[in-house]
Amino acid sequence: MVKLSVVVPFFNVQQYAADTLRSLRANADPDYEFVLVDDSSTDRTPVILEQALDTLPGARLVRHEKNGGLATARNTGIDAARGQYLTFLDGDDWYGPGYLPQLVSAIEELDTDFVRVDHVQCTGRVRNVIRVPHGRRGVSLKGRDAILPADRSTSVDYPYAWAGIYHRRLVDRGLLHFQDGLRTAEDRPWIWRLHLQADTFAVAAGLMGIFYRRGVATSLTQIGDVRQLDFIRSFDQVIAEVSKDPDAELFLPKAVRTYCAIIAHHLGNIDRFEPAVARKLKSMSAAALRQLPQDVLTEALDSMDLERSSKIRRLRWRLPARNEDPGAAAAAPPPPAPGSKRAVAEAGTGDDLDARDNEGAVA
Repeated sequence: MVKLSVVVPFFNVQQYAADTLRSLRANADPDYEFVLVDDSSTDRTPVILEQALDTLPGARLVRHEKNGGLATARNTGIDAARGQYLTFLDGDDWYGPGYLPQLVSAIEELDTDFVRVDHVQCTGRVRNVIRVPHGRRGVSLKGRDAILPADRSTSVDYPYAWAGIYHRRLVDRGLLHFQDGLRTAEDRPWIWRLHLQADTFAVAAGLMGIFYRRGVATSLTQIGDVRQLDFIRSFDQVIAEVSKDPDAELFLPKAVRTYCAIIAHHLGNIDRFEPAVARKLKSMSAAALRQLPQDVLTEALDSMDLERSSKIRRLRWRLPARNEDPGAAAAAPPPPAPGSKRAVAEAGTGDDLDARDNEGAVA
């Protein structure tokens, strides 16, 4: 068994693939393997990856005949991986030289199921350090202890799969795979599952070496088509898994509040969606809100700022579309009387100030 497997999905990233592969070469080790997954690219990415087999020690190439999306590509890489530890890198991001040996040392020294790390967000020439929203570093902790409080960003709001390293026993326990077919927000149910079911985790102290390229034109976070709406499927899965947990009453307020924050974020940026997708966003979000525990939803909205909560409340009162079950809205509370203080207070509009995107941390 090799020490480390690095799973790297690629899809139509010919502009960035060479930089990504170069960073892998700067971290190569005889005890590491690089599982390169071509998710049926249609540009020159397959040629670049084929050439890398001759220049990148430990490289293995797996090809998809049909594009499956990031979650499915990562699962293919996990299934092919042979390492004691696993980590991820996206095909348009990169590592700093010597980062991987430090990452392996961190999980070996901390002796945990998984370790989370900070990263550098790169937008053009601008660099920003994004830190794991958890105060205690360099110590092994229970994953469940890093989920709350509900009204602040915590480790489950930092869902990036590539910002960490994971012991193979998580694969053996069925905890490391992603939901096949999810096109966006695939990390959300995944990070919740890890924190709920893994035994231990830690946040590395003083380790920085992964660079995330934000604002890539081909990234789904930049594209306003129907694939963006997979965030609803992702968060429905979060709610379902948390609802089955023995401590559901404790953790559901956090999950529901985060779901609402992401919906409000998309509503605040609805102009970037195609018209038909914008309508679908509203109808699907309204249906999702009606399926949530209504008492928990009310408490979550009461704890949020007015701009976001008013977006959600207006959607909550939305009548079902023709193809929806008219009885599905029965659980939702009635809207306020016209002209009432509550109606006036909740009529405000404005952009969401906190939520970043399907991937970003939200409080």
